[in-house]
Order: sequence, then C-alpha cells, then structure tokens
Amino acid sequence: MTKTSADAKAPTARERLLSAANELFYAEGVQSVGIDRIIERAGVAKASLYNTFGGKDQLIRAYLDSRHARLTERLLRAVDGADTPRDRLLAVFDAQTELFAEQDYRGCAFMAASAEAKHGSTIEEASDVSRAWVRALFTELARDAGAPDPEALARRLRLLYDGSVVAARMDRDPSVGPVAREAAAVLIDAALPAEA
Repeated sequence: MTKTSADAKAPTARERLLSAANELFYAEGVQSVGIDRIIERAGVAKASLYNTFGGKDQLIRAYLDSRHARLTERLLRAVDGADTPRDRLLAVFDAQTELFAEQDYRGCAFMAASAEAKHGSTIEEASDVSRAWVRALFTELARDAGAPDPEALARRLRLLYDGSVVAARMDRDPSVGPVAREAAAVLIDAALPAEA
C-alpha cells in the first residue's frame, strides 16, 4: 500500500496527545485536567495514551519536557542573534518580552505545575531540570561577558527573570518585559569590569 502525502503529514497519536496536553495543561493546570479530556481533544483511544505514555504522570512529564525544549529553543535563538556578550545576556529578557506579549501567555508552565506537585514527583524533577538549565545559561553568558563572579550575576538575573514571569502573569502586564530588561542592564553593567 502506498502512502499519500496526507498520510505522511498526519500527526501521530503521540503528537496529538502532546498537543492536547499542552493546550489543556497550560490553560487549566495539570491536576485539574483529566485523562478523558485529553483523549477526547486528541481524538485517540484511551489505549493509545497508555501504550504511548503509560499514564498521566508520564504524559505530564512529556508535556513539561516539550515546554522545556521550546524554552531552550526560544532563548538560544535570541542569544545567538545578539552581537556582544552583554547583549547576549539582555537577549534572554528580549525573548521574555516577546513571550509576555503573546495573547495566550499564562505564565510559566513549570511554576504552575510545581504549585500542584508533590515533593519528589516527576513534575518537580522536570521543573528542576528546566530551572537548572536557565541558571546555567545565565552563568555561561555572565562568564562570557567577563563577570568576575558569574554565578552571583546569574543568580541576580535569574531572580529578575522569575519576577518578571510572575508579574507578567499575575498582573496581566506584558509591559514588565522592557522594565525587567532595563533592570538587567543595570545589574550587568554594575557587575562587569569597566572597559579600558
């Protein structure tokens, strides 16, 4: 049997389940959305979910892993588009500003999921991985910029990053992005050695 181009492009059950999970979990929370709603939205049989993911916990982990992949892609694209080491640090905040302006922005998926998670859960593990990656990115960029104490600068920038995420969501105010960028510039300039 020959596959048509439509067959080749049809999303797999896994892709449909992840898409449905992403939409529903992000909008409503990982605990409040039941498996039946995800299955219905994805248009797959219940067996497909269990055969593909094993259960809801594994689907939540896959959802968070996919959110992390999007985060890393978005931030790295912004950083790679910047010219100087200082601008590479600020590019993280530029990427956040763009995200905050999206109509369906509902805050950080990891913060929301972690608020509902038990200690030691797969949700906590996925959140820890994502947070560690962002911290490492800030540390690496601070080191590349010549900060004498890159870990300290990274920690300050991470707090500013987290605060802007919370403010953009809780205050429903995307204009905090440029304000966070301005504050980041002050922190960066104070931490970097003066140029000769």
